[in-house]
Amino acid sequence: MKTATQLLLTGLLMIGFTNFSTAQMGMGMRPPSIAGVFNPVVGSGASYNIVSKNGRDTALDIAVVDKESGGYWIEMTMSMSQNPNGGAQMSGMPMGGPNYMKELVVRQGDDLVVQKVIMQMQGRPPMDVSSAPRAMQSQESKADIRTHAQKIGTESITTPAGTFSCEHWRDTKSGDDYWLSDKVTPFQLVKMSGPNTNTVVLVKVITDAKTHITGTPVSMQEMMQQRMGKPNQ
Repeated sequence: MKTATQLLLTGLLMIGFTNFSTAQMGMGMRPPSIAGVFNPVVGSGASYNIVSKNGRDTALDIAVVDKESGGYWIEMTMSMSQNPNGGAQMSGMPMGGPNYMKELVVRQGDDLVVQKVIMQMQGRPPMDVSSAPRAMQSQESKADIRTHAQKIGTESITTPAGTFSCEHWRDTKSGDDYWLSDKVTPFQLVKMSGPNTNTVVLVKVITDAKTHITGTPVSMQEMMQQRMGKPNQ
């Protein structure tokens, strides 16, 4: 299943910034995945701690920073811990963070469709990667996981962000569990865990969210030319 946050992070994690060569794009990197029920509110968001199966921690903020042309700009802020086995986690990605990416997401029926992608990594100007095949591939996901999940019940879940009355849903295909609350945006997710997914826990509810991306985005081609020392054509 392609989840919403896989779409929101594909460009950031698929593109290695070591030298911007085509050969270093998409080296099997997989982003953290978050799913739920899409209920965007401009200025609101959520902070999560994501623990992967190999023990890596990722701090992930996801917030709605603007609205445009019937869609919403969803911005991701990601910081990664050091790999517990040593060494960098991802080629070309600055360790620690934060790194930013925002995407213009439009709901079309039951699907979420990404129309634009802008990213900014530490010490670099923002880049428009909307034309990058890796950034825009598989650009649709479902807006509501409940369409393929079974309701288990209603449960009280306590996280670092507080205690929430949640609907507990279980994916009928993967067996993954989701605890959802309409007090959380943009995906209502309070907690997620299961045999086929990372463990995701809400740590903070974000209010008054604004974009962290500054400057005028350059095109992917311009950035590659700059990195390779070639003049613009």
